[in-house]
Amino acid sequence: QVQLVESGGGSVQAGDSLRLSCVASGGTFSSYAMGWFCQAPGKEREAVAAISRSGGSTYYSASVKGRFTISRDNAKNTVLLQMKNLKLEDTAVYYCAAVGPFRYVLATREHEYDYWGQGTQVTVSS
Repeated sequence: QVQLVESGGGSVQAGDSLRLSCVASGGTFSSYAMGWFCQAPGKEREAVAAISRSGGSTYYSASVKGRFTISRDNAKNTVLLQMKNLKLEDTAVYYCAAVGPFRYVLATREHEYDYWGQGTQVTVSS
């Protein structure tokens, strides 16, 4: 069973930066495509960024492209989300997710993911 633990959320002002971290345990991390999702109050959970098993391919939603960077360190079982120039609309709970072993090269839809972290809150204020 894969366990994912996120950290790094917090309350910041618009224009600030945050780095979210997700550490995986219980499986072979390098076999999982990974992603970050966010869920704002009253809204559905949506994909923010995704990364392939090797890290060679990435995906970003249109709203974060150019501001967020996803990366992974397979030696440390870690996936990161560097968030820059945060906006009020980035306020949400951010979830780390993993796809089951070798199922997808890059996954961008919620139903493609098999494991989820508990989420970390990001609050951006003016």
